[in-house]
Amino acid sequence: MLAGRRSCQSGVLPDPASFSIKSWAEEDRPREKLMQKGRTALSDAELMAILLGSGTAKLSAVDVAKLILAAVKNDLNELARLSVKELMRHKGIGEAKAITIVAALELGRRRKETAAAARTTITCSLDIYNLVRPNLQDLPHEEFWVILLNRANVVMRKTSVSSGGVAGTVADPKMIFKEALEQLASSIILVHNHPSGNRQPSAADIALTRKLKEGGQFLDLPVLDHLIYTDHGYYSFADENIL
Repeated sequence: MLAGRRSCQSGVLPDPASFSIKSWAEEDRPREKLMQKGRTALSDAELMAILLGSGTAKLSAVDVAKLILAAVKNDLNELARLSVKELMRHKGIGEAKAITIVAALELGRRRKETAAAARTTITCSLDIYNLVRPNLQDLPHEEFWVILLNRANVVMRKTSVSSGGVAGTVADPKMIFKEALEQLASSIILVHNHPSGNRQPSAADIALTRKLKEGGQFLDLPVLDHLIYTDHGYYSFADENIL
């Protein structure tokens, strides 16, 4: 074989440096593209590549990001559910990069929460759903929350009273009413999530709701609704007239 033709031989990989983002045209590099065209011009993979900083010997940071996104069907909500250990299963993702991704997605979630924390008046079940969504979205376990309202149905506070496993959590009525009485709330709304996505209440959910409603009546602290949250919708006891 003639000298100088070896690089054309079948099966021989090009220089790993050719996979580097530094070898791209400047306007195509994620960092430079963001500076020149703005953040909205970047794809999800390009934004993730900036977080990653580098790829592997054979994959650019953008390629690594594309593989991770493909694994969650390009659904950022699914990506947000991944733990550090789950992200580290992907080639090219060590602990530091996995932590960076998780931290960035958590900042996005907290931004939503901050926006929802502004003075909110509850007028319907959808208002409740939108209020708690930043807190309950993507959770792999059940949590029980209570929303405290004043006489004008303005949210005074929302607080988590218990956290459990995938199958359920225990809500202590004493803790629920203690928080409401200390804050001088006029009424309360109950919320818990179903990580499974099943919106229908269980027999235990119905029994607890009745118990808390009776307790609220005794304390002159009415329970206005109990919302079962899922990432794709909700069930309202008040809307279904079983409260």
